[in-house]
Amino acid sequence: MDRKLFVKHAFSALGIVAVAPLIHACSKNNDSASTSSDESSGSSSDVTTDTSCSVSPTETGGPFPTKQPSSYVRSDITKGDGIGSPLTAKITIVNSKNNCTALEGAIVDIWHCDVDGNYSEYGGTQMQSTNFQAVHWLRGRQVTDANGLVTFESIFPGWYQGRATHIHVHVYNAGGTSLLVTQIAFPDTLAITVNSTGSAYGYTKGTSGYTYNNADNVFSDSVAKEMATVTGSVDKGFELSITIKANA
Repeated sequence: MDRKLFVKHAFSALGIVAVAPLIHACSKNNDSASTSSDESSGSSSDVTTDTSCSVSPTETGGPFPTKQPSSYVRSDITKGDGIGSPLTAKITIVNSKNNCTALEGAIVDIWHCDVDGNYSEYGGTQMQSTNFQAVHWLRGRQVTDANGLVTFESIFPGWYQGRATHIHVHVYNAGGTSLLVTQIAFPDTLAITVNSTGSAYGYTKGTSGYTYNNADNVFSDSVAKEMATVTGSVDKGFELSITIKANA
């Protein structure tokens, strides 16, 4: 995959500082959830993506939002360590107030955990390094094109106790005003397959204690509106596509 590092631009107006406690789940209500370490929570049940023009659900931005989003404008958000199955994420932002027409010039931040369920920038997960990618891995910002599209090069996310596999998304308008904080869900069967068969790519946690979408405190009531379409395989890499609807 092509890797590009866009660090020449900065959105100083969006120099948001967010500090969150070091916890291991992000539920809809209080950023906490729990499940047995021996048994999976919920049941595997893939859903059909909601294609209506209703606004995407608003979700928690934590527990690990980006501390300084203005510093990492780039499309390649990988660690650079070769661990994880490659994932190209194609995210389209549309305006639900205007018949879901493409929203050009929107600022889109994404962040997610690594294969072990860790986030950069927080506690023991932050790597003390002068390497830009190493410090802020698996986080990035892009601006939508005329089709409302942004593209990120990343890896298939890992998981941590209490949550299904997911990606965080924060959408701003061109002036820096927050439009939507939401999340992206993955099909249960795919997440289980990756974590059951992907040990050669770093997915060694297995699935004991995994939380399925229907038991996830974020996705349980809205997963069809946040479900991505994901194609590909562990060995060849994946492509994710999703349309996120914001009230702009």
